[in-house]
Amino acid sequence: MVERVRYREMDWFLLGVVLLLCLLGLVEIYSTTQNHPRFASMVWRQLAWIGIGLAAMLVMARIDYHSLLEQAPWIYVATLGTLVAVFFVGTEIFGARRWIVIGGLTFQVSELAKWSIIIVLAKYLSDVRGEALSGKDLAKVAVLAGLPAVLIAAQPDLGTALTLVPVAATTVFLAGLRWKHALALLVAALLLLPAGWFVLRPYQRDRLVSFVQPGRNPQGTGYQTLQSKIAVGSGGFWGKGLGEGSQNQLGFIPVRHAEFIFAAYAEEQGFAGILLALGLYLMLLLRLLHNVESAPDRSGALLVAGVFGLLGFHLLVNVGMVIGYMPVTGIPLPLMSYGGSATISMFLMLGLVMSVRLRRYVNL
Repeated sequence: MVERVRYREMDWFLLGVVLLLCLLGLVEIYSTTQNHPRFASMVWRQLAWIGIGLAAMLVMARIDYHSLLEQAPWIYVATLGTLVAVFFVGTEIFGARRWIVIGGLTFQVSELAKWSIIIVLAKYLSDVRGEALSGKDLAKVAVLAGLPAVLIAAQPDLGTALTLVPVAATTVFLAGLRWKHALALLVAALLLLPAGWFVLRPYQRDRLVSFVQPGRNPQGTGYQTLQSKIAVGSGGFWGKGLGEGSQNQLGFIPVRHAEFIFAAYAEEQGFAGILLALGLYLMLLLRLLHNVESAPDRSGALLVAGVFGLLGFHLLVNVGMVIGYMPVTGIPLPLMSYGGSATISMFLMLGLVMSVRLRRYVNL
């Protein structure tokens, strides 16, 4: 249900931090594409995606999140349906079938699936009675998050599939995860980890091997990590300056406007710029935790916790990948990387946070 709300009650501090991160991303996207006519329009397209995302966030803020939670079963069915539809009507790019083209625009369905799974898990866990979750509850959560994760991994897009794990982990922790269940899940994950090697595709195995030994194939699977680390290290404290990064401008950094934008940013803005960006992300995460604490009810807190878990995971994996502490994946840096689907998806999730924020008082 769309309601009239008082926008002055929105979390303007959070929105200000978000827009500053978007601005840093726009500046770096401009730097990475200014000398390449083929990509020159990317900064304007990203600006348009941010504008659309902001509009979507404001609309989402006006919708009572309780109404969305009531529609969770239908949202879940629609999510699974679109993920299945990708295999039949999706567009294949670089050997992966993840995108659907509508009206000339390309959408990555798995990005929107993140938003819907947060709603679905928040709805189920808010309906669970009792102070702690049972083993049966955890099994249901595993199925709810596991089905879309399997469909996404089959596209193939293992990185995006893994982002559903922190959403489930954060929400079950807040909902009342028992320590014995947490320990059992950890032991089960460690036992199943070796078996996962045989499920991976050949290129995914190569990425893991290159993560352990990046110098093993410096011109092949280890190239991205090595060039990224060179860029980060060459930035020094103050950086080389906007548009002056050699690794960036000469094209040594792969996908430097998207997944590896942090490497290009670190080279040109240096350690000082890194502190600024990571400081903004820290403020964003702390503000999300504040909204978890001030949520008016259990379901609202679970929604915001899901957003916190997903954004934190994105940040950890992307920055870790850039400096060689995580395997290379297609996980973008939130709000800074180029990409329409990821940008709109993130703003939709922030819209959920704003919806909870606007209804933290009974008389609002």
